[in-house]
Amino acid sequence: MTVTERPAHATEAVQLRQVSRVYGTGDRAVTALDAVTLGFRSGTGTAVMGPSGSGKSTLLHCAAGLDRPTGGKVVVAGTDLGPLTETARTRLRRAAIGFVFQSFNLMPALTAEQNVALPLLLAGAKPPRDAVRAALAEVGLADRARHRPSELSGGQQQRVAIARALITRPAVVFADEPTGALDTGSSREVLGLLRRLIDQHGLTVVMVTHDPVAAAYADRVVFLADGRVADELTAAGGPPAAAEIATRMARLESAC
Repeated sequence: MTVTERPAHATEAVQLRQVSRVYGTGDRAVTALDAVTLGFRSGTGTAVMGPSGSGKSTLLHCAAGLDRPTGGKVVVAGTDLGPLTETARTRLRRAAIGFVFQSFNLMPALTAEQNVALPLLLAGAKPPRDAVRAALAEVGLADRARHRPSELSGGQQQRVAIARALITRPAVVFADEPTGALDTGSSREVLGLLRRLIDQHGLTVVMVTHDPVAAAYADRVVFLADGRVADELTAAGGPPAAAEIATRMARLESAC
């Protein structure tokens, strides 16, 4: 079994039940999420889209345990995040959640293999070199293990970030605009890699994106508006089409 493989489950890796997030109080209160109920099934890819201010980033932060909701429940890998202390939440994130960011967030002084090993080191574990090399091989960078980020292209840096997200064999990977800083060719490589990891290794991916082409690599697209689930698209027989996704987005934006 490679570092990216997980057993196939028909369960939900992440559950949000009536999750709300309000910032501020009184007249200045802003509702970023309004009683959102969603489930993200293991071994699938979900794209989250919506107009600016629709609550996409807040949903990701609450689902990943980076922010505490004002109300409702978030369950990750069978664990209710609500009762956990900050220390326990941090431990769960390190063990069960992977992150991929638009800006890669690699440590510039570390090599690719050292960046991949970092989550295990932070968790107090000794990174097995074979596992680190296997993760890099999985993303097509076995020959770049000793290269630092400055010696890699943007697409290669993002693939290192994906390998880093996979090294702990997480229950879910949250990707925040993972292709936002990449050119078209590199974007397609990264999206194709994520799709392959979903299909072949049962990876669970929740991706926030504004790009209909990127969203078309997912199994399902969830559209948010004003902090609520406004629409959902799942195409039978394969991922939704980019044209249909763009049409749904245009409809939402015109209504705002």
